Amino acid sequence: MATSNAASPAAPSASPNAQTLVMSIVLSCGLAHLINDLIQSVLPSIYPLLKANYGLTFTQVGLITLTFQVTASLLQPWIGFYTDRHPKPFLLPAGMVCTLVGIVMLAFVTSFPTILLASALIGIGSSTFHPETSRVARLASGGRFGLAQSTFQVGGNAGTAIGPLLAAAIIIPFGQTHVAWFGLFAVFAIGVQYGLSLWYRNHLNSAKGKKRAEASHGLSRRRVAWALVVLAMLVFSKYIYMSSITSYYTFYLIEKFDLSVASSQLHLFLFLGAVAAGTFFGGPIGDRIGRKAVIWFSILGAAPFTLALPYVDLFWTSVLSVIIGFVLASAFSAIVVYAQELVPGNVGMIAGVFFGLMFGFSGIAAAALGSVADAKGIEFVYGVCSFMPLLGILTILLPSTDKKHSV
Repeated sequence: MATSNAASPAAPSASPNAQTLVMSIVLSCGLAHLINDLIQSVLPSIYPLLKANYGLTFTQVGLITLTFQVTASLLQPWIGFYTDRHPKPFLLPAGMVCTLVGIVMLAFVTSFPTILLASALIGIGSSTFHPETSRVARLASGGRFGLAQSTFQVGGNAGTAIGPLLAAAIIIPFGQTHVAWFGLFAVFAIGVQYGLSLWYRNHLNSAKGKKRAEASHGLSRRRVAWALVVLAMLVFSKYIYMSSITSYYTFYLIEKFDLSVASSQLHLFLFLGAVAAGTFFGGPIGDRIGRKAVIWFSILGAAPFTLALPYVDLFWTSVLSVIIGFVLASAFSAIVVYAQELVPGNVGMIAGVFFGLMFGFSGIAAAALGSVADAKGIEFVYGVCSFMPLLGILTILLPSTDKKHSV
């Protein structure tokens, strides 16, 4: 995968000055996220192949997702909490090494338990990657936190969108062992992460002795805690619905519209591409108009479209899925930055908590929805999940702490 010089973590302009936007570092964080999530998206992309090869039920498919998501979610907040106080720059490439081992192992597994083990290793790599790389993006933001978080996040969304296409081209026609080719992406990502680690280490050396960030929003601890609970509920509503798409959308299209596996993957790509676009715009817009306004629009605004999706034909299913992906995706960057502003000085922990919630809710939802699909059918799942974005009304409970920025 070719990259521009501007995205190189070793670029000369990458000064460790936290007051200056270091776009080369922000873009490198996005590039690393693209590769990380591209690799991770291979797992759900080959679910139909694994289901056929090993005779898996929908419940077992859900358990694969649960294993990956839980290993990712449980470790992330603790890693973030620890490294907020004891920074470890070289955890960045170390986490990617774990992902490399997991993806290569996935190519050669021979049983359901070993599939779960490979999924767990990929999840452990993710648990290190997200809080630490998100932290580096924020440090390089020069105060444009929404822009940095969106750039970081959109890299992941782009990787998640590209992954199914590559899986359809490389793995589906030629077999499971070709998953090993994705290890080359992991090797490249290790190099990118190593460069980010060097910049991060230099930044830490230059920042020694500076005062720790303090809250300026004037909210009580109780009010902050309540706001974090509300944000967690919004993530819950968003990612239950997102999990229904990322884990089961291909099965839904195959069952309802009799599409081929390859064709269903293309429809999934359209949805995930829309997610990437929505993520890109969500952060910078939040910098301008405030995080809360973006959260309102993103989650509650998706509800009319999710409610209509189970009742339309293939053409409108494709159209609505693109709209839903774009609208829903704009919230996450705003939620993370909003939470980091509520609890300053705990950037890694907050990133770990919310990325952990994202993975945890997605994993639990995938397992639960798989059981429901086995019992009631995949179309029933989409009818139930269509109501989840209505929980976006909880945004009214969030305090207005944002200031509009001129960027």
